[in-house]
Amino acid sequence: MRHMRLLRPALIALTFCVLVFQSGWARAADRDQITAFLQVTGFDVALDSISLSAASAPQMLGIDPGAFGSEWTRLSEQVFDTAEMRSLAIDILQQTLSDAALGHAAAFYASDLGQRLVEVENASHMMDDDQKQDEGKRLVSEMVRAGDARLQELKRMNAAIGGVDSSLKALQEIQFRTLIAASSAGVVELRIDPDELRAVLAENEAEMRIALQTSALAGAAYTYRDFPDDEITAYTDALEDPLMKEVYELLNAVQFEIMANRFEVLAGRMAGMKPGQDI
Repeated sequence: MRHMRLLRPALIALTFCVLVFQSGWARAADRDQITAFLQVTGFDVALDSISLSAASAPQMLGIDPGAFGSEWTRLSEQVFDTAEMRSLAIDILQQTLSDAALGHAAAFYASDLGQRLVEVENASHMMDDDQKQDEGKRLVSEMVRAGDARLQELKRMNAAIGGVDSSLKALQEIQFRTLIAASSAGVVELRIDPDELRAVLAENEAEMRIALQTSALAGAAYTYRDFPDDEITAYTDALEDPLMKEVYELLNAVQFEIMANRFEVLAGRMAGMKPGQDI
């Protein structure tokens, strides 16, 4: 879903559809059903990609990750274990994702357009972010100069999957929880109380909101560059369906919660590391 890696075999989509329509999606979907749902929508890769954010944890704390040597790589790989993150997501989704929303999203992403979207989203998500942003900004600039209506469709698409405000609040919460965990573990010393910390994190909201909007638009421009305008519109229409919005609201919440949880654990584990430590 938005963040994907490589084209999945058609067999995955077929298997998932069989699971959906034969089972009727009983209220308590079993783990195999949720796993199939993650695969056909590509949310499994979105979860795996959380591990790519581990490098930003020391920066939040004002620490150079290079100071810890290769021990940092080992620790971050342990904490951001993809199997564990997927298991956490499945635990949550088994209890929260409605049958109707589950089946609706599955039907769309199992379609031909859905699977082609999964393919490009996977590839886009796993590529170098700087390269993607540079090329995406170039494409956006071209659309602005040409007055291309496609630009508005991409903005509408980004709004449909969960606006900038929700992303901004989630990122602030991740920063807050990471700093509090690091402070409790003695990794950093906070000279302000939690309420003051929240106020400090909110000071740069305007700047962060613009950065998030710019990044999201450039990412969409690059990711969907080879899709014709009518398919961009079809995808946006699908994302604006109330059931699809229910799916995205939940999956975004799950992704951010797991990210915050892993950052908290990583911050706490940093207490046992020493600068220059290596293996």
